Amino acid sequence: MQLADLLRGEIARILKEGSNRLPTEKEISFSYDVSRQTVRNALGVLESEGLIERKQGSGSYIREVRKDRSDTKQIAVVTTFIDDYIFPSILHDAQNIFEINGYSTLVYATENKVEREREILLSLLEKNVSAILIEGSKTALPTPNTDIFSKLKEMEIPVLFLHGAYHNLPDFPCVLDDNYEGGYLLTKYLIEKGHSKIAGIFKSDDMQGPERYHGVVAAMVDAGLRINDSSFCWYDSEDRKAIISGHGADRIDRFINKRLSGSTAVVCYNDEIAYTLIKRMIEFGKKVPEDISVVSFDNSFYSQIGAVPITSLGHKSQRTGKTAAEILVSMLSKENNEQSIKLKWELTARASG
Repeated sequence: MQLADLLRGEIARILKEGSNRLPTEKEISFSYDVSRQTVRNALGVLESEGLIERKQGSGSYIREVRKDRSDTKQIAVVTTFIDDYIFPSILHDAQNIFEINGYSTLVYATENKVEREREILLSLLEKNVSAILIEGSKTALPTPNTDIFSKLKEMEIPVLFLHGAYHNLPDFPCVLDDNYEGGYLLTKYLIEKGHSKIAGIFKSDDMQGPERYHGVVAAMVDAGLRINDSSFCWYDSEDRKAIISGHGADRIDRFINKRLSGSTAVVCYNDEIAYTLIKRMIEFGKKVPEDISVVSFDNSFYSQIGAVPITSLGHKSQRTGKTAAEILVSMLSKENNEQSIKLKWELTARASG
């Protein structure tokens, strides 16, 4: 899927050069340092999407792009990270709804990079897509890609944001979690358990992080608790890659040894970070929840596979991908008035706190 995404960008470049022939399987294999089988699978994805056709003994050729969208049945799904642990289930649920309504799906990943988002959106302006479901890049910041989103609106291509919309694009609808409520709910849960010294670790460049932090500190203030700024830690998308790969263990170590000192509980940005944090704390000889309680967001498989199952918020009654896909389909049929909705959290208590 990642190679197919890269080749979509290659298609846009080739068309600009006035050609319609893709490099050979051998050339693609060498250029991207992948096996020939991976190349064949990626080309198969593009062929199933109708973007290319493969001719025996001749190579792969770009199909002519139709300019009339009246008969198009393709929806583009643009996510930040394809390897994000919550994305497969969201994509699966969304694709089921799209398929029921006769739409195929094109999948892209921005790696949470504004420049890559721009490249993908520019390519989508040239493609025959019906609508776009997009997880914005670095949504805690204003987007510089307002010109492209405005162009999409002019072309009457429905755009629905997932998880968070840009503050400088207030007219675009979004399906998002009630992040403030979630932070407040988790903190209230900890306070009711007797905790008064609460720490937190949040992602800084996506809007979910600041909103979840806001809910945490608001609950602490309402309970008359002291907020210790040094007990809160922030990381961004680049830090995430290092932390999850294990190369950024020093950042987690500093948080444990310095920021968590004196705290009895910590609210984590998501299960991925909570799982990593608990694993590292156990290596340091700390006990969860005896020494420190850990709570989190997403209620994913990460919350159940570690040494200590994690208390986490999730969506039992409303699945994000299904809800977003249903709204986007209704936007295509002009039945939706493009109002944003917030999904409510449900708490699943486990052994971590």
